[in-house]
Amino acid sequence: MPRSPTFAKWHEHANGVQPSDTMRDWLTDRSSLTYKLMAHCQQFRVQRLRQQRAMCLADEWQAIALPGRLQVQERDVLLRCDGHPMVLGHTVLALRATTAEWPFFGGLGERSLGTTLFGDPLVARGQLQFARLYDGHPLVRRMRAATGNLSFAYPLWARRSAFRRKTGVMLVTEVFFPEIDALRRMRTDLKMVLFAPSPVSTASRHRAAALQSISFGAVK
Repeated sequence: MPRSPTFAKWHEHANGVQPSDTMRDWLTDRSSLTYKLMAHCQQFRVQRLRQQRAMCLADEWQAIALPGRLQVQERDVLLRCDGHPMVLGHTVLALRATTAEWPFFGGLGERSLGTTLFGDPLVARGQLQFARLYDGHPLVRRMRAATGNLSFAYPLWARRSAFRRKTGVMLVTEVFFPEIDALRRMRTDLKMVLFAPSPVSTASRHRAAALQSISFGAVK
């Protein structure tokens, strides 16, 4: 069967997409992608592209338990490291989703979704799935439009997982720009600073506050 440019084939294991060793590490790490990116750059920023009602993609509706391809609540962002786009974050949830299920989603503005999800004890993350995306896929077209790039070195690696809170289901897809391969870890003390026990020095408090402002108050 020929590959469809608009419909991704999602695999349950990273071996199904045959990534490089470096890319496999980005794809399979289940920790917060926000914190991981922050550890690889001096300035982390999240740029919100859109948050609106839209038709879900052809390969999404089953993942959030819809009866068919219907309108959803959709949010797209670029995750930037030192100004360069590294990841497209794409989130969808059913229109019927309530504020009791996802109380933070409608008011996120340009705050990080990832740090909110990982900080909520009621949120459970499902299994990661992996795909290779090509030129005709809708998310790749959005990446081109957002950055002005006419083309990329294909395939682009993508992963997704469903998050559940109470009865609500949210699907989060992350598509990696090719430049992700060039990132090198720069900040090894990120979690230590953010979650250091008291007492801490004044300098540590200032640094923790600065990092939290990047994570929660920057843009996503």
